[in-house]
Amino acid sequence: MESIAMTRQQLDGDHMIVNLGPSHPTTHGTLRIILELEGETILKATPEIGYLHRGVEKLGENLSYQQFIPLTDRLNYCSSIMNNVGYACAVEKLLGIEIPKRAQQIRVLVSELARIADHIVCVGVNAVDIGAFTAFLYLFKQRETVYDLFEMAAGQRLHTSFTRIGGLFRDIPEAFVPLTERFLVECEAAVDECERLLTHNPIWYDRTKGIGAISPEDAVNWGYTGPCLRAAGVPQDLRKAQPYLGYETYDFDIPVGTTGDVFDRYLVRIEEMRQSLRIIRQVLDRLEPGPVNVDDPKVALPPKEKVYTRMESLIHHFKLIMHGMEMPVGEIYSATEAANGELGFYIVSDGGKNPYRIRVRPPCLPIFSSFHDQVKGCLIADAVAVLGAMNIIAGELDR
Repeated sequence: MESIAMTRQQLDGDHMIVNLGPSHPTTHGTLRIILELEGETILKATPEIGYLHRGVEKLGENLSYQQFIPLTDRLNYCSSIMNNVGYACAVEKLLGIEIPKRAQQIRVLVSELARIADHIVCVGVNAVDIGAFTAFLYLFKQRETVYDLFEMAAGQRLHTSFTRIGGLFRDIPEAFVPLTERFLVECEAAVDECERLLTHNPIWYDRTKGIGAISPEDAVNWGYTGPCLRAAGVPQDLRKAQPYLGYETYDFDIPVGTTGDVFDRYLVRIEEMRQSLRIIRQVLDRLEPGPVNVDDPKVALPPKEKVYTRMESLIHHFKLIMHGMEMPVGEIYSATEAANGELGFYIVSDGGKNPYRIRVRPPCLPIFSSFHDQVKGCLIADAVAVLGAMNIIAGELDR
């Protein structure tokens, strides 16, 4: 296999090769980028997607549909609960079932909390990479609160595995709602504080304005989705374009930018946090009582008390655990609006216990593919700013 790295003979004149990553603090994971430099100016950037090599998709083809849910956590560990929701929606679409209203509302609630947490990590760490540490501290306090809420609901902070095919792992506890209401107030104040620290800060402005700019046409051609696409001026959001989980019934706006540069991506994420808070308020207002799993023993496990007391429930429990769900033969592609763009799952079923094929469309792979075009002619310091604003997650890039 031919190496993608430049050899000394291939180098032109005084050009220099520098490896950015895979263990550099600003690459945030296992990424490696080979930079060809003339002085500090980047002539060429060759990105490598990383060295995780977990083979998530092949693992999924050897697990039952339910067993794959914990692996979706590892795709984007900053907002894993959104991955759980996206995958569960894909399988439910293949099954042709609709989950109860309360389960849909809770999925929207936790997804928007996860979007805020993801944007906090992106904006905060992007600021740290550029040298603005204070904003990171203000925002991360709110991310910890979101993780406290996830721990309360799912029992885990990072890898939540909160959904089940046909509903949820369990209902949210009573204390969840008042704590979320308090979070709404505190997070809104923290977002305002972050804006006061960064938006009009001349250093932040100089380091981000005009850096990594991309036209709407180029963004679409590269396959951009999510905040990076919207920052370029394209108002594409799957929650509006092809609603799921009742998103069409919520009132919220889609923030867009004009130039697609690092500054616009920051502004779009800040405004999206406010819009997510707006959606969460609407969910809390309309949260209605009821079950959080479909009443179908061939899809969802029966309650434990029935398994211990009723023969039919015991049989359904045994069949689901040992033989899995009765899946129809067919294929499906389902996509949701994750924090950093379109997260899609393509599943082929041959009617067996496991998916015959499963493929993941991660949001940040097309965006990362454009890294060379984004940083060509920039300085090394600009490459760090662009990489942070792309919101690259190594777990998603892993093929």
